[in-house]
Amino acid sequence: MSANAPIILVVEDDAIVRMLIVDVLEELEFKVLEADGCEQALEFLNDEDQHIDLMMTDVGLPVMDGRELAEQARMLRHELPVLFASGYAESIEAPEGMHVIGKPFSIDQLRDKVKSILE
Repeated sequence: MSANAPIILVVEDDAIVRMLIVDVLEELEFKVLEADGCEQALEFLNDEDQHIDLMMTDVGLPVMDGRELAEQARMLRHELPVLFASGYAESIEAPEGMHVIGKPFSIDQLRDKVKSILE
C-alpha cells in the first residue's frame, strides 16, 4: 500500500461484514479506518489530524442511523464524500456528495464505486 493511498472510514456494526469490507478495501490498496458504530466514527471525524477521503457507512446503525451520521460528518467535514451501503439501496435518495451501493455487492462493484467517488 502506498503512503498516499486514499483513507476510507468504514462504519459497520456487524463485525463480520465490517471485516469483509475492510479486507476487500485493503486488498484494493486503500488505507482503512474501522468504526463499529457512530460514536467511534465521530471520534475519527472529530480528530482534525486524521485525514479521511471517504466515509462508507451502513444505513441501519444502532443509536444514530447512517443518514444522521452523514449529516454530523458533513458538519465536521463539509466536503467529505459519503457512501451508504444498504440492502434497501433502491429506497435511498442520496444528497449531493453522497452515494449508495446495494448490499450484497461484489468486490468489483465496490472497487468501481469507490474509485468513481474518489476521482
